[in-house]
Amino acid sequence: MTPALFAELRAVWNWPESTTYAPIGSGLINHTWKVVAGKEAFILQRINQAVFQQPDWIDENLGLLHTYLQAHQPDYLFTAPVPSVYGQTLWEIGDAFYRVFAFVPNTHTVDTVETAEQAFEAAKTFGNFTAVLQDFDATQLRMTIPDFHNLTLRYKQFQDACKFGNPSRIQESMSLIQELHQYHHLVQQYEAFISHAQTSTRVTHHDTKISNVLFNEAGKAVCVIDLDTVMPGYFISDLGDMYRTYVCPVSEEEKDFSKILVREDCCRAIEEGYLSVMGDVLSDWEKKHIRFSGHFIVYMQALRFLTDHLLNDGYYGAKYPGHNYVRAGNQVHLLRALMKRESTIINRQ
Repeated sequence: MTPALFAELRAVWNWPESTTYAPIGSGLINHTWKVVAGKEAFILQRINQAVFQQPDWIDENLGLLHTYLQAHQPDYLFTAPVPSVYGQTLWEIGDAFYRVFAFVPNTHTVDTVETAEQAFEAAKTFGNFTAVLQDFDATQLRMTIPDFHNLTLRYKQFQDACKFGNPSRIQESMSLIQELHQYHHLVQQYEAFISHAQTSTRVTHHDTKISNVLFNEAGKAVCVIDLDTVMPGYFISDLGDMYRTYVCPVSEEEKDFSKILVREDCCRAIEEGYLSVMGDVLSDWEKKHIRFSGHFIVYMQALRFLTDHLLNDGYYGAKYPGHNYVRAGNQVHLLRALMKRESTIINRQ
């Protein structure tokens, strides 16, 4: 962010000359700054067009949700974009798109789940986001990332990479490739789930990592943020991503797979928190797929990492040789752990 560029943005949002700005957050997609303009604070973002090729669709989605919530859930804290002096909530400068949000005071984000209480709070808050919008027609929303959580497509891409990818990487990855093929039944379960009459399309966040929740000083969740991936979807996307990112004490970057385990207290906290607000919203059929949601998302992410490895790391990139192979192996270990938990629960019943 150059001083000249910020001066132009400052004029667009009518901030005083004394306004300051500094980078904030750990997000990997959009560039984000905290802006202090007198006694007010804001979040300024530049949308990453490599990921979101239609920034105006994001802006349109947020506008639709904001209008609905103002009319039907006026007390719900929704982080809507702040209009510029020209009334627009998205501003283009030099082929880049910028938007501004109000800074929510006395809140913070956390990057990793340390306690079951955090998992409960986040799950309840993401569940509440979908619950308050249950009567909103989700089909009005634009698909900002088409086929984002389409497991059928991700498996097809994986199959193609196994045929047409880097031959030496395919050979070296054969054991992992074979294991991922053995989990193909998860694709069949996914297809049966989405085609069932009792499966509903709802407003879905699609990126429910813990850092997309604002917490207050008492450790209570205040609201969800980072709404660019809000699209029509299925509850298994949001709940599944919570399993993927909350229950293991280490991230997808961990190379020591012996550290990959499932924290039972965090699993229960996710389920209890989410169902405390979505229990009366989900159908009986959907409730039967609560634990499947974790298998679905973790398997899909393993497929995506190994697909990228076989295609020479063109999508995620790699910080070291075999980076995406390690990530894929990491997710397979997590999938095994989640499926072992499922078997244990079934055997107890």
